[in-house]
Amino acid sequence: MEKSKRVRELNDSFRTTFCGGRVMLTEAVQALAPINQAKLLELVKAFDIFGHDNDPHAEHDFGAIDLEGERYFWKIDYYDPSCEFGSADPNDPGQTCRVLTIMHVSEY
Repeated sequence: MEKSKRVRELNDSFRTTFCGGRVMLTEAVQALAPINQAKLLELVKAFDIFGHDNDPHAEHDFGAIDLEGERYFWKIDYYDPSCEFGSADPNDPGQTCRVLTIMHVSEY
């Protein structure tokens, strides 16, 4: 449980600031008008609706949001610092590059 708590803290910090990792926008998100991209990014930062259905491991690594009648997902994945392989330890920022991907539901 302690590991999940540390991962959750790191994920929340990254998601709310976009500092400490990389943010990737899929093709459908990049195709949005800049104002809608900005709104979507702010919705991801403000997201705080976590429950057993979308957060079974209590790591705050996934969410679904709606913007102008469309559904979008965001997901945090853990890679090694070179982003070639999975992270050996997502609890350790020195061993982990967090990548937050924002996508339209159709791209999932």
